Amino acid sequence: MLVEIRALSLTLGYQSILHDVSLTLGAGEIYGLIGPNGAGKSTTIAAALGLRKRDGGSIRIFDKDPNVDAAAIHARCGVLPEQNGFYDWMTAGNYLAFFARLYGQDRRRGDILDLLAQVGLELRVNQAIGTFSRGMRQRLGLARALVGNPELLILDEPTNGLDPHGRREIHDLLISLARRGMGILLCTHLIDDVDRLCNRIGIISQGCTIVEGNLKDLLESRNRGTQFRLRLTGPLPQGQRTLSHVAIVSRQDEWVEVNLAPGIAAADAWRELLITGWPIAEVHAAATGLEGLYFDLIEEKAP
Repeated sequence: MLVEIRALSLTLGYQSILHDVSLTLGAGEIYGLIGPNGAGKSTTIAAALGLRKRDGGSIRIFDKDPNVDAAAIHARCGVLPEQNGFYDWMTAGNYLAFFARLYGQDRRRGDILDLLAQVGLELRVNQAIGTFSRGMRQRLGLARALVGNPELLILDEPTNGLDPHGRREIHDLLISLARRGMGILLCTHLIDDVDRLCNRIGIISQGCTIVEGNLKDLLESRNRGTQFRLRLTGPLPQGQRTLSHVAIVSRQDEWVEVNLAPGIAAADAWRELLITGWPIAEVHAAATGLEGLYFDLIEEKAP
């Protein structure tokens, strides 16, 4: 395992911030750590990197304790914190070259351009960072996290400030990095990011892990698929109202809300429903299965 955290607890001042956080992450996995604002996501990352001293539990990164071997861990990690620090007077190219030297690397201009190309900034190599938009800074921060060729990438809200097209580009990049064996710990409040990217998830609330595991298995255990609203132009066929992986949740006039079983591709479901005679005119996404699971668990945890 690249990351193994068990029963982590941490206190700041007199306030207990974390009191039972656990997660595991292996090579080639994208793990989504999600929870409400103030749940303890960023504090968990800080503890994992040895930036905050834990009070209890265990943390192993590359089978090392960050309270003892933080420098060795940092050399193999790339980190994108939620609050980035940039030198506005530097160009994007000089900025990445500077950080490469901190890793003991002498990156040539071609290497820097390749890094910027991965995040869609190759045309900005000579532009001053002070002129960058929020989304461009986010892309540059991700390139900086990759500059040391990390085995583990830790990202705190990586798609903040990006438009839908930019988010999709970053999603595609993260998927390709995971396929090459990189482990990615994604800390976010954006359910869509987790739904598209993550193999495994952990949901934390009030400093405590309330569920952790394979996303598909968790959805199936709670019978949580993806909900859609369908507009029909006529009645449903008699005797063939649904398929085994499509369940009607409600119906009002011409609109039907259905739930797709976890792991079923929406396009395949619509094709089969049309073949069986469903007169579908429009399809609108209502909620992802993960979204429903998330709100169920958070509400159960609420005092």
